[in-house]
Amino acid sequence: MTELVSYELNDGIATIVLNNGKANALSHEVFEALNKALDQAEQDKAVVILTGQPGVFSAGYDLKEMQKGPQEAAALVKVGSTLTRRLAAFPLPVIGACSGHAIAKGAFILLSVDHRIGIEGPFKLGLNEVAIGMTMHHAGIEIARHRLNPPHFYRSVVNAEIYNPEGAVEAGYLDEVVGQDRLLERASALANQFKQLNMRAHRETKVKAKAEYLELLDRCIQQDAENLGLRG
Repeated sequence: MTELVSYELNDGIATIVLNNGKANALSHEVFEALNKALDQAEQDKAVVILTGQPGVFSAGYDLKEMQKGPQEAAALVKVGSTLTRRLAAFPLPVIGACSGHAIAKGAFILLSVDHRIGIEGPFKLGLNEVAIGMTMHHAGIEIARHRLNPPHFYRSVVNAEIYNPEGAVEAGYLDEVVGQDRLLERASALANQFKQLNMRAHRETKVKAKAEYLELLDRCIQQDAENLGLRG
């Protein structure tokens, strides 16, 4: 799609790769490119593999944009929350192929897709907002509550605990961990398995199963925007 996000379609599987510097920072431009890639996947009726560059899935929001001021930070958070809400209700299966570190918004993306594969290694996954002086936003709290295993919700959201890949499986950020050289192989195998699903039934069941959560998330996104002075 752009140099920030690539899109490759192969036999009904769309591989979307984040590629924005060593941290894979999530900026307005990256979110715009991600949404265009997801639009294309919907048009192609493709199962999605979402991944990053080797060593990092994403370390979160682009700090240059977040540090411009409260309004700019709030605007980026709203765009990011809207993207994760879209992933949570995406009409086709989405596999997160976590290629390394996944911190803050990177971890929230993992909490919003259908299946998450991580890799072995000295990688960090988790929500570090409280540790770096950010009060967790309403949408973030509910995204975490929806997917993290209950004993790890408080540890992650309030205590900002960071996990290694194996611990991230226990916490609920990942569903499985494979060797680094097997990440895309495993993601491809799983995508081919998901291709056998009835996509209408998958779409309708996903939205039905998450109906209350998606309504809550919509309210939280709006509440976050209003609390920080944004409208619309």
